[in-house]
Amino acid sequence: MSQPDLSKLTLNKSAPQQALAKRRKKRVAKWIAIAVAIAAATGFFVNKRANAPQEVELGTVTTAFPTQAFTLLNATGRVVAAKKAAVSTKATGRLEFLGVQEGSQVKAGDVIARIEALDVNATKDQARAGAQAARANLAQGNAELVDAEANFKRQQELFEKKFVSAAVLDAAKARVDRARATMASLNAAIGVADAQVRSAGVSVEQTLIRAPFDGVILTKNANVGDIITPFSSASGSIGAVVTMADMTTLEVESDVAEASIGKIVVGAPAEITLDALPEVRLLGEVSRIVPTVDRAKATVLVKVSFVERDQRVLPDMSAKVAFLKQKPTEADRKPVVVARKEALVERDGKVAVFVVTDAKAKLTAVTKGRDIGDLVEVAGVKSGDKIVLKPSEKLADGASVVQAAKK
Repeated sequence: MSQPDLSKLTLNKSAPQQALAKRRKKRVAKWIAIAVAIAAATGFFVNKRANAPQEVELGTVTTAFPTQAFTLLNATGRVVAAKKAAVSTKATGRLEFLGVQEGSQVKAGDVIARIEALDVNATKDQARAGAQAARANLAQGNAELVDAEANFKRQQELFEKKFVSAAVLDAAKARVDRARATMASLNAAIGVADAQVRSAGVSVEQTLIRAPFDGVILTKNANVGDIITPFSSASGSIGAVVTMADMTTLEVESDVAEASIGKIVVGAPAEITLDALPEVRLLGEVSRIVPTVDRAKATVLVKVSFVERDQRVLPDMSAKVAFLKQKPTEADRKPVVVARKEALVERDGKVAVFVVTDAKAKLTAVTKGRDIGDLVEVAGVKSGDKIVLKPSEKLADGASVVQAAKK
C-alpha cells in the first residue's frame, strides 16, 4: 500500500476570517432591517396620532334678549284676575234658565241665569193689587173729605144766620176732622202697599242672576234643574252658578325672596314670559307689593300688571317675571344671536369661532357685539350652530374634532 503524498496538502489560514465577516454582515443587515421596521412603525403611529380627532368641548349658538343684561332678578308666579267673582243669588230655588257657557262674554247687568219665580211673582202681583186697592180707598176717602168740608161750610153759614145750633156745626166739624184723619191713614196705607210692591220686586229680581261687571265666564258650575242656594248649605244644592273674571285686570302674582325684595319698587318695569307662550315676552310693571311675608317660604308677594296684553293669556297660567333696572327699548326686546364668551378666539387680528360641521372645526370670523351676562352678541353665525368652547392654540382650521367625554 502506497503512502499519501502529504506534501500537496496546504493550510488556508484566511477561511475563518471570511466566515466571521459573513456572519457579521448578516447580523448588521438583520439589525438594519429591524431598525427600519421600528422606524416605519413609529412613523405610522405618530402620523396616525397626528391625524386623530382632537377632543373638544362643544357648545351651541343660541338666541337671547338684551334685557337679560339689566335684569335685577327673576321670579316665578301665576296669572290671576284682580276682579273675579263667583256669581250666585240670594234666593233659593230651581234653576230654570242658564244663558252662558265657558268663555261667554258678558256685560254688567246681563241676565246670566234665572231660577223659578212663580211664588215671588204671585207675591208681587198681590202687592200690586193691594197698592191699587189702597189708592182706590184713598180716592173714596178724598170724596168723603170733599163732602164733609162742603157740609161744614153750609152748616157754618146756617149757624151764622142762627138757623142751626152749635151742636150741628160741631158735628160737621168733627166729620171733616175724621175725613182728614182717614186720608192720612189711606196715604200711609198706600206707602205700605208701595213698599210691599218694591219688596216683592226685589224678591223677583233676586231670582235673576246678573253679571256684576263686564267679563268672561271661566267656569259653569250648575245646569238647568239644579237647586240653587245662597251658600250651598243643603245637600245636593249648588251655590255659585258661574265663575267669571274681568280679563282686563289680569296680573301676575310672583313670590320674591325676602332677601331680594329691597331691589323691587312699585312702578318698576318688568318682562313677563308665560310657559304656555314661550315665544311671547310681554312688558309689565310692578303694581303693588303685598305688605306681608310668607314665613313658611320666606317670600313676599309682588303683583305685576300687564302693560302689554295678549288675548291668549288666561288666569292660572304659569309665568316667569324678570324685574328690570330700566325700561327696555324696542331694540332691547328683540332676540339676538349669542355665544358663550369662551368660544371666541383671536386669529390673525380677527375675532372668530370654530364652527363644527361634519366633525370638522371651521374657523369662522364673527363680529362681536354687546355682552349679555356670560354671553356675547355675535354676527356671522346662526342659532343652532355647534361651536368649540375654549379652543386650544393647536386647534387649526379644518381639524377633525370629537366631543370630549363629560367628567
